[in-house]
Amino acid sequence: MDKEFCMIETESALREILDTPIPIALRKVGNTLDAHCRKFISLSPFLCLATMSRQGEATVSPRGDPPGFVQVLDDKTLIIPDRPGNNVADSMERILEMPRAGVLFFIPGFDETLRVNGAVNITTDEGILSQCIVAGRTPKLALRLIVEEVFFHCGKSLKRSRLWDPDSRRDRQEMPSLARIILEQTADPDAPPTQEEVSETEKMVEKDYRESLY
Repeated sequence: MDKEFCMIETESALREILDTPIPIALRKVGNTLDAHCRKFISLSPFLCLATMSRQGEATVSPRGDPPGFVQVLDDKTLIIPDRPGNNVADSMERILEMPRAGVLFFIPGFDETLRVNGAVNITTDEGILSQCIVAGRTPKLALRLIVEEVFFHCGKSLKRSRLWDPDSRRDRQEMPSLARIILEQTADPDAPPTQEEVSETEKMVEKDYRESLY
């Protein structure tokens, strides 16, 4: 890349551009789950899980289930069930290397979000997993997150994005199916996927959605 970018490399340089945070923004960071945090988590059907390897490789993974799928064991402990995926397990492998994570909880219709950061480990405790059953299926694993930081984010980003506004919804046909995207991304440039291959893969994806959510 030939173009040079102006880089911000120190906190002092950053603060020359950004205003000083208002005091309440600093005071809002807590380390326990109070009644408001617990209520928010009980209503949340979706979160994003951020992890990082020892080499600094970061990943963010979406997790979703019926509202309240994350268990609050006490004011410092969360349990996040692990549902079937593609078995790449990049989040899990990063947790084994660097047992820390950040979680961002969403509630449809709410512009505010809840962030929780802390230490994390992987558990196969039967007592815990038995509390995570959905559709008759028990997860094989769960994450135990020990809360170190917790705070609410204001709704500016979701307001700007109009994420929950029905008028902002896009037609799914604006992009190819997931099956076609992956086939084209992984195909030999000289041998693009055929329509038959795409159709068969789309059927596999839909079958997986129907039969393997849990």
